[in-house]
Amino acid sequence: MSARTTSSAAETEVLGAELAAELEPGDVVLVSGELGAGKTTFVRGAARALGVRDPVTSPTFTIGARYHGSVPVAHLDLYRLGGDLGGEDPGLLEDYLTPDAVAFVEWPDAAAFELAGRRVRRVRLAHLGGDARSVSVELP
Repeated sequence: MSARTTSSAAETEVLGAELAAELEPGDVVLVSGELGAGKTTFVRGAARALGVRDPVTSPTFTIGARYHGSVPVAHLDLYRLGGDLGGEDPGLLEDYLTPDAVAFVEWPDAAAFELAGRRVRRVRLAHLGGDARSVSVELP
């Protein structure tokens, strides 16, 4: 596991971009951290590096968003599911977790079963006070 410290949103986006350079279609990045830790900021940096030009915002209330870039990019936020997909449509994630796309999943614990068997990278962000963040990336 590699851990780095950032002191601004721009630096967190740079780390996302660095990870994006290593990703391939079909990869899934699980992004964890408390509220406001910078998960969407990290994803925004990665999406920009993957050629996405549209605004990248948290899809908390829509569950997910798909973007067009040099590869399709899916961004899921499972926060509102409360840690369980049990009461949801079984195909809820199918449109996002496709073999042609790179997917980023915030609050991934709710989809642990659906994510099993995929090429996964794990990213953990944590507040360090002020604008500082710790960003840990689990390398395969």
